[in-house]
Amino acid sequence: MMRLPHFEFHSPRTVADAAVLLAESPGDTMIVAGGTDLLPNMKRRQQTPRRLISLRRIDGLRDLRHAGEFVIGAGATLTSLVRDDRIRRDCTGLWQAAAQVATPHLRNMGTIGGNLCLDTRCTYYDQSLEWRQAIGYCMKKSGETCWVATSSPRCLAVSSTDTAPMLEALGARVRLVSASGERVIDVADLYRNDGIHYLTRRADEILTSVVVPDQTGWRSTYWKLRRRGSFDFPVASVAAAIKCDAQGSIVDARLVLGAVASRPMASSKAASRLIGANGLTLSDEAIAAAADAAFEVAKPMDNTDFGLHWRKKMTRALVTYALRELRGDDVRELRQKVARQASLSVIEQ
Repeated sequence: MMRLPHFEFHSPRTVADAAVLLAESPGDTMIVAGGTDLLPNMKRRQQTPRRLISLRRIDGLRDLRHAGEFVIGAGATLTSLVRDDRIRRDCTGLWQAAAQVATPHLRNMGTIGGNLCLDTRCTYYDQSLEWRQAIGYCMKKSGETCWVATSSPRCLAVSSTDTAPMLEALGARVRLVSASGERVIDVADLYRNDGIHYLTRRADEILTSVVVPDQTGWRSTYWKLRRRGSFDFPVASVAAAIKCDAQGSIVDARLVLGAVASRPMASSKAASRLIGANGLTLSDEAIAAAADAAFEVAKPMDNTDFGLHWRKKMTRALVTYALRELRGDDVRELRQKVARQASLSVIEQ
């Protein structure tokens, strides 16, 4: 049985108190909300903080408000997002992404803030302490070599969050609070392409809320590739969003790939292929051009499930499926086959 290491536990009642506690020793203190990622990592000794600060008892962090834009407290569970009819109607892609995270039990505990800050994953990293010790550890924890690419100067662990690519495609922002103040940044700016230092959030900052702008005119969808439909992390994913004017022409578009790098990867080139087309009569040629452009961005490595070349090819297929769904095609059978999830289609809205 893997046991947790010893640690101090603090459970403040306000964000201000939590920020003060974190500022005392940010180097060996970590934030815990649902604990579905951090606690297993601690059992495997991948992360060994001396202190944990729980956000569970802080009022307001679980709130979900809608007044044109959505303001989602970082402590809101993924289940609460899935159960919110406004999210399903106005931010369908986010609803789909949240609904495909792990299992119902883990969604009951896991939070939107936790999923955004999810640790990067790798075949050589997500193992027991003894397994990692036997191979000499890797760069991400205690070693000096990235076993995925031994000459690489940086860690290539994969970003496996489902909600981050979708929130980036929706143009969302996050609020970060510290004892010295607060700042609001785009979700896109929360990440860097580095498996170890994958977040731009400082060690003394707490992610307290997510703001999704008014989605009037936007349609969105999320497609995810994984071996088991009931549990697994994504090994490739696509978040797609298009905005149409009154005549149906696409005036803005965003395509963001997940699980093909150490951060979500946006393809502005792919999005540009869609501008000016009619969202409901989007041609197969325009969809293929966008899919080809997105394919160029995907650079998966051999450090997770399925072969890397096939995963790269599947990004083209996933973009195609996503754009067909946004066009209005009935892709429910495809979603069941590929994403292994039923009742998640845009066409049902």
